[in-house]
Amino acid sequence: MSSAHQLRVAARILRSGGVIAHPTEGVYGLACDPLDPEAVDRILALKGRAFEAGFIVLAASVEALRPLCAPLPAGRWTEVAASWPGPLTWILPAASWVPDWVTGGRDTLATRVTAFAPAAELCRRAGGLLISTSANPSGKPPARTALRARVYFGDGLDGLLGGATGGLTRPTPIRDAASGRWLRH
Repeated sequence: MSSAHQLRVAARILRSGGVIAHPTEGVYGLACDPLDPEAVDRILALKGRAFEAGFIVLAASVEALRPLCAPLPAGRWTEVAASWPGPLTWILPAASWVPDWVTGGRDTLATRVTAFAPAAELCRRAGGLLISTSANPSGKPPARTALRARVYFGDGLDGLLGGATGGLTRPTPIRDAASGRWLRH
């Protein structure tokens, strides 16, 4: 099966409310439509993750993320946008309409515009935005291969987009946009 075909199938699954595993910059991730509460609940159940943890919203473009974000202090948005696409996660103020199931009930939102081509193309084909979280049950090491993701979640997944990860050996750094403070380096 061609990778273009796999991307089409994975995007169709995501658009229809499904949950898939896919390669990201450093590990395999679980993805779903961030505005689909049932799909997000399924990811929480698969991972055994607390609702309050929130999720990263992954996008292929800054423009796709902007509607989810409340205004930033002067100059901060320019700094954030200049760092993307790339493997940097920013904590941004969330727009008032962003659902609690995405933010974990906080007034902020973890965001990343990926430069990793397979994840970016998946975002584009699936509607622009994806929930992104490492493909592992809480407390277990993140899956670095499609096989490990399948072993962890089996039939709990609606699909699996195969392929190599982007090669990062550590999770992406996280920075708070309002304060400029590094939360994970």
